Amino acid sequence: MHVRIIAGKYGGRKIDAPDNSRTHPMGERVRNALFNSIGAHVDGVDVLDAFAGTGAVGLEAISRGARHCTFVERDKIALKVLAKNVVSLGADEQAEIVRTSVNNWLETKQPTSYDIIFADPPYHDLQLSTVNKLFGLLKPNGLMVLSWSGRGEVPNLENGIVVVDNRSYGNAFLTFFRREE
Repeated sequence: MHVRIIAGKYGGRKIDAPDNSRTHPMGERVRNALFNSIGAHVDGVDVLDAFAGTGAVGLEAISRGARHCTFVERDKIALKVLAKNVVSLGADEQAEIVRTSVNNWLETKQPTSYDIIFADPPYHDLQLSTVNKLFGLLKPNGLMVLSWSGRGEVPNLENGIVVVDNRSYGNAFLTFFRREE
């Protein structure tokens, strides 16, 4: 299975995606809508792709001008595909792959802040407590996009975090959060 990078320096190039139900790469239509809405904010920023899977979202961000992307993924099959995708695009210098669960990484990492965080947890296990912890990594005025099934609750918002947009695309929902300065 393949996923296409939509625009930017890698636009039109295909990356691999595992042929299993454990990884659900964000569909091209949803990814295109996402980047059309945040496009002006991607150039030159630091990005976190939490629950990275194939890396399609973070690689799209790099393709569109992000300075650096940290990919966090625990699934061994997805990690192999992600590493292959980073190398095949030549994005090694702008990518860091962290091989652990997002929760473990959050508990052991040195504090770093990101301009944009993409959180795409498994739809059957949203891990809202972990998603809530990601808010602490947002820079002032930073943006976090949560991709989810629309079933259940959105994370509890901490002080300074506001929902700025909600969009639905079939069975995929995107909720946009911003850290106010």
